[in-house]
Amino acid sequence: MTQSPPTYVFQRADWAAFTRLASITEAMISSCNINDAVQNVVDCIIRAADASIPKRSPSPRKYRRPWWNDACRDACREQRKCWGIFRRYPTTENLIAFKRARANARRIRRRSQRESWIRFLSSITSNTTSADLWKKVKAANDIYKEFTFPVINTGTGSYSSPLDVVNAIGESFADISSSSSYNPHFLAIKRRAEQMHLNFNTRRRLSYNCKFKMFELEKALSQTRVTSPGPDGITYNMLRHLDANSLLHLLRLFNRIWSEHSFPAQWYEAVVVPILKPGKIPTNALNYRPIALTSCLCKTFERMVNARLLYELEKRDCISPFQGGFRRGRSPIDNLVLLESQIRNAFVRRNHLVSLFFDIEKAYDRTWRYGILRALFDFDFKGNLPVFIQNFLTTRIFRVRIGSTFSHPFIQHEGVPQGSVLSVTLFILHLSQMLHVLPSSVSGSLYVDDLQISCQGSNMNLIERQLQRAVNKLLAWCDQNGHTISPEKSRCVHFCRKRSLHPDPVIQIRDTNIPVVEEVRFLGVTFDRKLTFLPHVLNLRKRCEKSLNILKVLSTTTWGADRPSLLRIYQSVILSRIDYGCEVYGSARSSVLRHLDTVHHSALRICSGAFRTSPVHSLYVVCHQLPLYLRRKKLCAQYFFRLQSYFNHPVRRLNIPLGLGRLYNARPSNIPPFCVRIKSFLVDSNILTVQIHPTSVFTFPPWDVPRISYLN
Repeated sequence: MTQSPPTYVFQRADWAAFTRLASITEAMISSCNINDAVQNVVDCIIRAADASIPKRSPSPRKYRRPWWNDACRDACREQRKCWGIFRRYPTTENLIAFKRARANARRIRRRSQRESWIRFLSSITSNTTSADLWKKVKAANDIYKEFTFPVINTGTGSYSSPLDVVNAIGESFADISSSSSYNPHFLAIKRRAEQMHLNFNTRRRLSYNCKFKMFELEKALSQTRVTSPGPDGITYNMLRHLDANSLLHLLRLFNRIWSEHSFPAQWYEAVVVPILKPGKIPTNALNYRPIALTSCLCKTFERMVNARLLYELEKRDCISPFQGGFRRGRSPIDNLVLLESQIRNAFVRRNHLVSLFFDIEKAYDRTWRYGILRALFDFDFKGNLPVFIQNFLTTRIFRVRIGSTFSHPFIQHEGVPQGSVLSVTLFILHLSQMLHVLPSSVSGSLYVDDLQISCQGSNMNLIERQLQRAVNKLLAWCDQNGHTISPEKSRCVHFCRKRSLHPDPVIQIRDTNIPVVEEVRFLGVTFDRKLTFLPHVLNLRKRCEKSLNILKVLSTTTWGADRPSLLRIYQSVILSRIDYGCEVYGSARSSVLRHLDTVHHSALRICSGAFRTSPVHSLYVVCHQLPLYLRRKKLCAQYFFRLQSYFNHPVRRLNIPLGLGRLYNARPSNIPPFCVRIKSFLVDSNILTVQIHPTSVFTFPPWDVPRISYLN
């Protein structure tokens, strides 16, 4: 069993004492350089935490049931005491006392189990995985999986000692982002380009370069979640419990960093925890996903800077409207609806539509940092904002940690820093530029780094030429920016309902054919070539049936078998899967969608404890659940109304031309796209004329948000 580093027990923290002791003063901030000022703040907070928050022992963790508490311990002691007395003096009075103590201990344990389970249920969301639920259920039954250090095999040998393992994994992470991972052609381009210095200095007074205000810091702290601390040991919990005076001095420190163009050396460091990818063998170091833990102080400041950067990028339309990743008012459903609409329109025209789905190898870790800065320079960013980002992207240092074993320091030469708030915004800004090189006859969309392009027409040879031209342009852009598209992992799907024989399209990436497949999984939804969605529904049903086992296990326990608890788990873990993508796959035939009804009904029977012969309509009433077909219509209507509130949303502009609308009317066997389907439903429901208030995502700049004062 490996040792884990000592951690704070926040449930037993004396926050009043912490707030009193963690007093950040003016002298800590103003009387020294940036690095010393940051270290003074860190030392002050850590000293206060050590004095007011107890720590767990770094010794190997002793696993215990999560519901065990002091009341259970005292009741168990009393039971053992009464048993010892009865064993030595077996009288009737002692027997009755022992049975009374045993019954009391059993009652306290059951109550504790119930209360612990209710507390856990309150934390369940649609993002909670089945694995997390199984882990909690097994922990409640005192079943734990022991952690063991993996044996790592590399080209130079096998490593089993903890230090050798973390060093081998760290070396593999460093190699991915090193310059040696680029091809020689790009390295020559990189050397020539980086000789030109990007001058972000300016004398202009730009509003986004002004000093940060207290409400920006308060908003950044309010948006934080409970996460592990970085190398300095400070958590968001500690920052949220600082008093107003300490926060004011912390804000002054941030403004010094902002205006003096000096990035603290401590913030360049990160601790990386390797997590094995699902379904991968643990002996290969490349099968681990790096989870970077950076300073929460740094991430708080990054969140403030990121709000300003996003505002400027959106106001200037610097990011392509067809990049849907990590943007307010956008979701993966947008990309799915765009693709489904294109396929439906091609079907009604009796055309071919060929779609390519690309895999960009290690895009996050190989992003060219100078390319990001050049994009900011081209968009005319000047002053404090781009200079901070320039300093932020300087060489990063990380150490791999497993348990309490740390690797040697490694350097991340390229790529955006893992675990940082700014990294995602900078990444999508850089990668979305590739959509601008596509020909007008080829449409494309991005969700972070999931790239899809498509072209439709009646002539397959023309489609092949247009797509090959688009692929060549994408490859040229990747060659200029250090990215690599994998032909083996990329996929091609020919969407067509023509019965005549026609050859598959031949599209190549550097003389390697892109594999043509019958179906492809794109952003969690499986698209088959005839768009029946049968493979997606069958796979979805199989995964949901596995998750039903959780409900079956819990329904037999005394602490998790009530209806509200089971329904909450069903809605969070199973029903959320069924809901995802229903705006798209809901257009399938009713005979296909009925495969999901059996899962829905089985879950409701388990949750309500009803008999197998109970009518399904009574299950809907008892469990307060809609039939799936009505739930799909409800979710589609909600999505449609949300689209209407955003004027510049790309899906909102999906209008069917008059000629195409007549074609759909003349060919009623063809299923119309999402926007036509939902409008027809809303007309039948007499709610299409609802007035929708427009939503402006960025009404006010983050540095000048009006404050509302209340007269009391």
